[in-house]
Amino acid sequence: MARSVCFSLGLCLLIFGGLAAAADPAPDALNALFVGQIYYVRADGGSPAQCTGRTDAAYPGAGAGQPCAWDHPFRALPPGGAPAIAGGDTLIIGPGAYRMGYGAAGTAACDAGGAFDCHMPPIPSGPSPASPTRILGAGWNVGCPAPPQLWGAERPWHIVNLTDSSNVELACLEITDHAACVEFHSGGLACERDNLPYGDWAPVGLHAEDSANVYLHDLNIHGLASQGVHAGRLRDWRVEQVRIAGNGSAGWDGDIYGADSNAGTLLFRRFTIEWNGCGETYPGGQPTGCWAQTAGGYGDGFGTGESGGHWIFEDSIIRYNTSDGLDLLYIREPGSAIEIRRMLAVGNAGNQIKNYRGPFILENSILNGNCGFFEGQPFTYNVDACRALGVALALGLTGSDTVTVTNNTIASEGDCLVTAECHDAQCTTAARATLRNNLFQGQVDFGQPFERACLIYQETFPTDPFDLDYAVIAGVKDELCPGSHSTCGGPVGVVNSGVDTFDAHLLVGSPAIGAALAGVAPRGDFDHYARDAQPDIGAYEFGALPPRLDARRIYLPLVLRN
Repeated sequence: MARSVCFSLGLCLLIFGGLAAAADPAPDALNALFVGQIYYVRADGGSPAQCTGRTDAAYPGAGAGQPCAWDHPFRALPPGGAPAIAGGDTLIIGPGAYRMGYGAAGTAACDAGGAFDCHMPPIPSGPSPASPTRILGAGWNVGCPAPPQLWGAERPWHIVNLTDSSNVELACLEITDHAACVEFHSGGLACERDNLPYGDWAPVGLHAEDSANVYLHDLNIHGLASQGVHAGRLRDWRVEQVRIAGNGSAGWDGDIYGADSNAGTLLFRRFTIEWNGCGETYPGGQPTGCWAQTAGGYGDGFGTGESGGHWIFEDSIIRYNTSDGLDLLYIREPGSAIEIRRMLAVGNAGNQIKNYRGPFILENSILNGNCGFFEGQPFTYNVDACRALGVALALGLTGSDTVTVTNNTIASEGDCLVTAECHDAQCTTAARATLRNNLFQGQVDFGQPFERACLIYQETFPTDPFDLDYAVIAGVKDELCPGSHSTCGGPVGVVNSGVDTFDAHLLVGSPAIGAALAGVAPRGDFDHYARDAQPDIGAYEFGALPPRLDARRIYLPLVLRN
């Protein structure tokens, strides 16, 4: 039987879009803002022979070298040719839908048989981080109300190319294709790869390798046949207000050809990863043919190859992916670190979040491990429900690593809510997972419905690494209640404790209210609401005062028709 989806506005979210800013700057202001030359693309522009590309105006219909915009992004970044823009230049793309692949304007150097190679060359690197090359949709500076669409056709390897591209800003674009097919799908949705024409699809939205100092923002990357983003060997990337959704294999796949390791600070804010491992209907944009590993698919929302780096995730959503949600298992090189704040992870078919080593910080987050979500759904083809036992938070440590888990709300119908594993078999007695101010709601174990999910579990450490206290706990196996300051057994006092309807907001009288250890509680909660002098346990502060407007996220409801 299909299970319904019903979340309160606070949990049923889509992060995409921003507050409107001031009006579009005049051309003189743009020239003052940007270092290099500014070029324009408009659907009513002309070819390079007809237009210079340096004026935001339509082609007048006659003449050569006119002061008008180009008619397609390929005029600036031609397949099989050298870029017509230089490092540090800006390309502003006007509203409209632009076919990206064989048959589009500017593809004279392509041929039908090699259509997979008909894609833009790498974006030229900017001269410095302060002077990046910019590819921007019109409206990039006023909230991106109508982003231009770059849609892949005839199976180009990727739509946007950041191979060896550094010092780049990419913003205000929709990147997609116009087909519901999924590459190599085993359930009737496979894309045409062998016979011309291949169709209106592309496997990857954005490919990047050997790339540093890149800023992605206000992007909607969805509906690709394989991965939304395929990227590795990155350094110092910033990703904000980006949605990656409905890509047939994975959302963000960091396992590229050759070495994968990343470095520097990798920052993700207001980042949504959802419905990956599913196809996306066209033009309806609804999930279809969701599949995972036993059917030949993949399904991680976000995963990397073996890597280092300082990874930071803030104010983000990872939901309804057909395998793990946020898979950080391969961030394992010495010196790496992970920080996660204010994340909603829900409905992923494997683990909601997992890592390999510390230091690892998780705070003010909501993990609802309803890992059996895809079972019986009309959009499901074959998904491995509760893969890897469906543990909501799978912690990894090595040596004397430390993990800190503070003021989170965690529920699970997997085998356990939280597990810890020593990954290198050399963990010392100093290895520690410190859990404070967390609210735990166990559910009936999806894989073993005769029992409840366990609270915590480990078996690979020389001594128990868990230090858990100041918690509210209910519905767990054996009614486990660690910590002398914990409250256990009764209702946790949230608005809805159901498996698929979980709502983590606190009710009047909840035992979580005023029960947290004040010295370690973050100043704000999941919604940036201020915590008081005697804070509450869990991700939400009850009755908190709202934050400043500029500190709050912008929410749009998700509408899912079962």
